Amino acid sequence: MDGLPLEIPIFLVATFAGALVAGLSGFAFGLVAASIWLYILTPLQTATLIIAFGLIVQGYSVWKLRRALDWKRLRPFLLGAAFGVPVGVGILTWASPAHVRIGVGAFLVLYSLYALFRPAINPVRAGGAAADAGVGFLNGVLGGITGLAGILVTIWCGLRGWPKDVQRAVFQPVAVAIFLMSALWIGARGAITADTIKLFVIGLPALLAGSWLGLKLYGRLDEAAFRKVVLVLLLASGAALIV
Repeated sequence: MDGLPLEIPIFLVATFAGALVAGLSGFAFGLVAASIWLYILTPLQTATLIIAFGLIVQGYSVWKLRRALDWKRLRPFLLGAAFGVPVGVGILTWASPAHVRIGVGAFLVLYSLYALFRPAINPVRAGGAAADAGVGFLNGVLGGITGLAGILVTIWCGLRGWPKDVQRAVFQPVAVAIFLMSALWIGARGAITADTIKLFVIGLPALLAGSWLGLKLYGRLDEAAFRKVVLVLLLASGAALIV
């Protein structure tokens, strides 16, 4: 960000919108925010801010879920992520902004189409802990590159056919763990700049306001209709990034 007057409001609107959607749906802060941030921030700044804000947004939810956590189920995902995150962060530090923007856009489109039109399939039983660890690794790589820490695990939990409460007790803790790992690896590389810290401070009020409003609205809207609206918006955002 060059500090132009127009860029700060755009950054704040994206932060507020991401927090609002996350407060309502429990996910997608990074997806919504990144679809706008990548036009005005570098991939490294975008990933770092998603990680920092994501720790705040998701950390509270995980704290509330702490008694429901199944560490035996979580362990393969966390182990895989521990190997995947440094790979992703390594890619992030030299990645081209244009390539990352197109890659994130393509992922948004594919994920949105999957979630909107996914067919009814039998739950995936094969693979066991090894498959879970593989998904955890890929999720860690994606999280290290983009800060989008829970999407692949969220999709995989659905494919596994686990109940909603079980899924949430898996993908949210995994996301927080990847946020923490990514923050440590990015910090160890000395890649957190003063400008990024300044953006974090500037965006914090918008994040808190969006989260508060999202939580207030939670349960007042029809869940199925809202989910479709969010996915359509993500699809449009991804298409815009690719174009």
